[in-house]
Amino acid sequence: MPPLDTLASPPAPSRRETVRAQLTQRTKSFTLLAQTVRRSGLNDRTRWFYLALFTGLIAALGGAVTGVVLLQDSWLQLLIAAALGIIFTQFAFLGHEASHRQVLSSGPANDRLGRVLATFFVGMSYAWWMNKHTRHHGNPNRVGKDLDIRPGTLSFRLEDAEVRTGIMAWVSRRQGWLFFPLLLFFGLELHRASIHGLLARRPVAGRALELTLLTTRSVVYLGLLFWFLPFGMAWAFLGVQLAVFGLYMGSSFAPNHIAMPIIPSDARLDFLDKQVLTSRNVRGGWWMTALMGGLNYQIEHHLFPSMPRPHLRRAAILVRHHCEEQGVSYTQTSLPAALAIVVRYLNEVGLAAPHTFRCPTATRIGSA
Repeated sequence: MPPLDTLASPPAPSRRETVRAQLTQRTKSFTLLAQTVRRSGLNDRTRWFYLALFTGLIAALGGAVTGVVLLQDSWLQLLIAAALGIIFTQFAFLGHEASHRQVLSSGPANDRLGRVLATFFVGMSYAWWMNKHTRHHGNPNRVGKDLDIRPGTLSFRLEDAEVRTGIMAWVSRRQGWLFFPLLLFFGLELHRASIHGLLARRPVAGRALELTLLTTRSVVYLGLLFWFLPFGMAWAFLGVQLAVFGLYMGSSFAPNHIAMPIIPSDARLDFLDKQVLTSRNVRGGWWMTALMGGLNYQIEHHLFPSMPRPHLRRAAILVRHHCEEQGVSYTQTSLPAALAIVVRYLNEVGLAAPHTFRCPTATRIGSA
């Protein structure tokens, strides 16, 4: 037997091999967690909950319509408009859950329900939403893949804020403080973007049906408003409803991922890290779950997207314990704190960009 000091030491694993082993181990651990969740019945459908919720929303919608008819020429109609903005947002939450197969057992049945809820009740294209939201769930906060962090009115990355010019540069530097005022127009933008998506020059599933549903909704809704209300009041009603809808929707979705880590396009992450590190939960118990349509359990929703809303609270206990064991950061805070973080982050991104506002008109005059 040769001396021990002459035995060759096994080669040290490369960094790539180490990362691959860590990813494999993390994947195995999540598989065990998913099995525990399934055995606990947390993926089982909760039809009675969703039936009761839908019935309640229909009753609320009927009450709002009755109020419009009875009040007629009264500025109290604007209170009903605000309530309608809340009701439509709750319908949107329910449509979102149907799109994730949380409500019914079969995929086609959920799609039919989601299309009716989103298109007819809310006035948004279900096909447009599914295309956008499915890509988001596959790669949350990943550069080049998550459409929710693309530059638009707001810039979510310094690289995007740096290239802003003109009025958009001015907005970018103040985007945190302008966040809530801009949300008042978010509802209108959702309607515009969904119609634009439906009319795109590419195949769109259910295009004819959705255009029919949107047209029917518009005729019924606008016809009711302008039939029972004076012309100016009808426009005011519509404006308040859209503003409340946009503010409520934006304030519910914004805390989920804004100001959480943004993942480079070439980064390698396992499923658990990819979903947990980019998501934020909001504390508050059952009333927060009702207020945010289950979006307050964003981490659990991303890990188990088809899990019904009533089971998310129990799943959160298992997931948080699992993340502690695996050393994965699990972010949870209150709604006011989350919204404050969003505002601060947007301001930091906008103010860090080394650009100055230049009036387009002045620029053209100076170059003449």
